[in-house]
Amino acid sequence: MTKDVGAAGSATALQSLMWPEFGICTERDLYLRAQGPVAVSPEQRELRFAAGGHVSFGSWFNLFNLEKWQRECGLQSLQLQLEGEGAFELSVVLAPRGRSWDRVVSRYAEFPADGRLEISLDQILQPGVMPGVLFFELRALGAGRLTGASWQTLDAPRRAPQLALAVTTFKREAAVARTVERFCAFRESSWMKPHVQMIVTDNGQSVELAPHPGVTLVPNENLGGAGGFTRGLLEARARGASHCLFMDDDASIHMESLERTWMMLAYARDPRTAVAGAMISEQHRWAIWENGARFFTRCQPLHMGTDLRDMGQMLAMEHEAAQSVPEDFYGGWWYFAFPVEQAEHLAFPFFVRGDDVSFSLANDFNILTLNGVVSFQESFTEKESPQTWYLDLRSHMAHHLSLPQLEVGPRGVLKIAAWFFLRNLPRMHYDTLAAINLAVEDVMKGPEFFDEHADMAGRRADIKALTTAEAWQDLHPRQALPPVRRHPPAAWKRHLMKLSLNGLLIPGYARLGCKITLEAQHRSHIGYAWGAAEITCLNAERTKFYTVRHSKAAAWRELKRFAKNARAFLKDYDRLSAAYRSRYGQLTSEAYWQDKLGFAASQERQAAE
Repeated sequence: MTKDVGAAGSATALQSLMWPEFGICTERDLYLRAQGPVAVSPEQRELRFAAGGHVSFGSWFNLFNLEKWQRECGLQSLQLQLEGEGAFELSVVLAPRGRSWDRVVSRYAEFPADGRLEISLDQILQPGVMPGVLFFELRALGAGRLTGASWQTLDAPRRAPQLALAVTTFKREAAVARTVERFCAFRESSWMKPHVQMIVTDNGQSVELAPHPGVTLVPNENLGGAGGFTRGLLEARARGASHCLFMDDDASIHMESLERTWMMLAYARDPRTAVAGAMISEQHRWAIWENGARFFTRCQPLHMGTDLRDMGQMLAMEHEAAQSVPEDFYGGWWYFAFPVEQAEHLAFPFFVRGDDVSFSLANDFNILTLNGVVSFQESFTEKESPQTWYLDLRSHMAHHLSLPQLEVGPRGVLKIAAWFFLRNLPRMHYDTLAAINLAVEDVMKGPEFFDEHADMAGRRADIKALTTAEAWQDLHPRQALPPVRRHPPAAWKRHLMKLSLNGLLIPGYARLGCKITLEAQHRSHIGYAWGAAEITCLNAERTKFYTVRHSKAAAWRELKRFAKNARAFLKDYDRLSAAYRSRYGQLTSEAYWQDKLGFAASQERQAAE
């Protein structure tokens, strides 16, 4: 990559190699596939070959999705540049959707003295050539090295984004310090240095950072992710940023993701273009948790479970991701880059959970994903609690009450709440049922409730107080537990138990039902609960547990409460819907958030200092 991005007559690297990185991901098949005498050194970012060594970069982190780049950017030129030494058999493979692959380049290639080899690929941009994904392969004819590779264009970028990374943190001082350190090291050595800065919004007002060029620390009132990221966006606007990137404070990404994102934003024909990063669970770093998502009545992660080590599954996902996304597509705020001018609506004051959904749906972004742009996260299943169920249902209902494109009518919205409730009733999560009822009651108080409880302090305390059985406890290494259930019961037993609401309609079921233990990956799956009267749930490390037990009194108490809430909601739907829609614009306006966050006063103090 030249420092002068897009200078006349020079090539610009749209996408360079990503390498396995300790602490982020070291699943090598996600980056490259090596056979024979090949030594891979991620630390030195180098491959060393002996004769016969073969490497394919047909991997999720390093393929080039030509179909997406052509559609979004209208590329007029394309070339592959390799850096290294030695002689190789070089192949460039084009894999179209639903058709045989083509080797568009297959030739002997020897690195010149300057170590740079350039292969023109303009021929595959001609009309009539079926687009697809590109990758290259090398087979060594003797000793050799590969130290770098990039997909390049001679086209000039349409804009030079000024990108502000907005990071929100709360009482995670060590994590955010590591992120700042990684960012600063990256920025110092990257061509992006003049084009990128970081704004750390400290909701806990507890972070202390040494001064770093390109990094600003902003103490902020704790209004959750909604308030923290909105503060970051306001600060980005004040600093003249053209684009903003919402990112988690632990920033479990390859920093090269920032370069790929910047290039797409720079070359995209549509100025509304936004980039949504994928998410992978830290538990299985080879499996997609979400590569973008849709929202209509519930969140629907796309491509969940795709095994990125399996080339067939990975390519199927990338071919689908090359298509235009549907209207209900949204991007998670663990990594979401967007043009500042297009953000007409800021976050709704949800505190957390749901703010990213409404932000994507309410604003007219052209959202897309990029291979290799991903954040590695703690599993959402691991985070599940009565509070997260409360927050999720609250936002789900508010989305449908606020946004006309999500109109499903009173019974449609109530079905969402019923689905949340019935997912937890057979699992005997009565604390969660109480939180779900509380969510319905709070939504019925109208949009004013969200404004008045933007900091969630009172509700967090309330939910903590009602969380008794579902509170995690330390597990003693020798503590005896019921048998681990590794598979759902037989179909006949599941159907029988459904008729009885998992024993709720059976007298004495607390003594008749079995006692089981569920591991972390199964604890939220309703299929594993049938036939149990006591469930012990474990966390992923098997260091903590909680136990829930069958209770007819608790179940009927929450059922009656839900029925009462349902009748009240149906009766009051028209008024509620009108109230949410009339207030949505005001509660997501810049003026509202400037006042809520004391932003104008803060800017005046900074100017005075």
